[in-house]
Amino acid sequence: MSSTVLTSGTLPADLIALPGVYRPQADTRFLAEALAREDVGLRTEALEIGTGTGALALQAARRGARVTAVDVSWPAVATARLNALRRGLPVRVLHGDFAARTAGRRFDLVVANPPYVPAPAARLPSRGPEQAWDAGPDGRGVIDRICARAPSLLRPGGVLLMVHSGMCGPQETVERLTGEGLAAAVTARTSVPWGPVLRSRRGWLERRGLAEAAEEWEELVIIRAQSL
Repeated sequence: MSSTVLTSGTLPADLIALPGVYRPQADTRFLAEALAREDVGLRTEALEIGTGTGALALQAARRGARVTAVDVSWPAVATARLNALRRGLPVRVLHGDFAARTAGRRFDLVVANPPYVPAPAARLPSRGPEQAWDAGPDGRGVIDRICARAPSLLRPGGVLLMVHSGMCGPQETVERLTGEGLAAAVTARTSVPWGPVLRSRRGWLERRGLAEAAEEWEELVIIRAQSL
């Protein structure tokens, strides 16, 4: 396990983001560093779940992978398509639920930066920028679905890379993926300052036991799981 210094060198520069689309931030850069360590090439079939601007999909495509990207947000789909077009990279960007849009397909690599911010509302948002981060009271509304779906998404030897907050139970993610028959582990950790969403929910997070009083730093983790 490593502690990673965040850099932006592996992400495409000058990405366009339409209003309401999640722009690459610390978690995106952290996942990009993990992706840079994977063996990606012309034979790689890759999937990005929750593509946003398409930054990670473009990173994989730039290395020769055949990439499919999925997002529930139409503005994100339009943004990712536009960014791919501007760079001449053949990324297939689909709108909708990742499980429905990938039914029957398997991949060598799956990359996910899912919504993971704990939110008071039990129901996941169906529109608006909050779709990119709100993930239910425990922050696992999408994480658990990815864990359950991972075995059917991965080819033998295929790899899932997922980033999420330490607030969401990294060990639970590892155990769920292991329970699904994958070899899973936390492979990197880092800490980033709290952003405006967490700060706005400080009282609720403290009452839920998800944050300590006066806490100012959020732990991020990379989960790597491989199909055996």
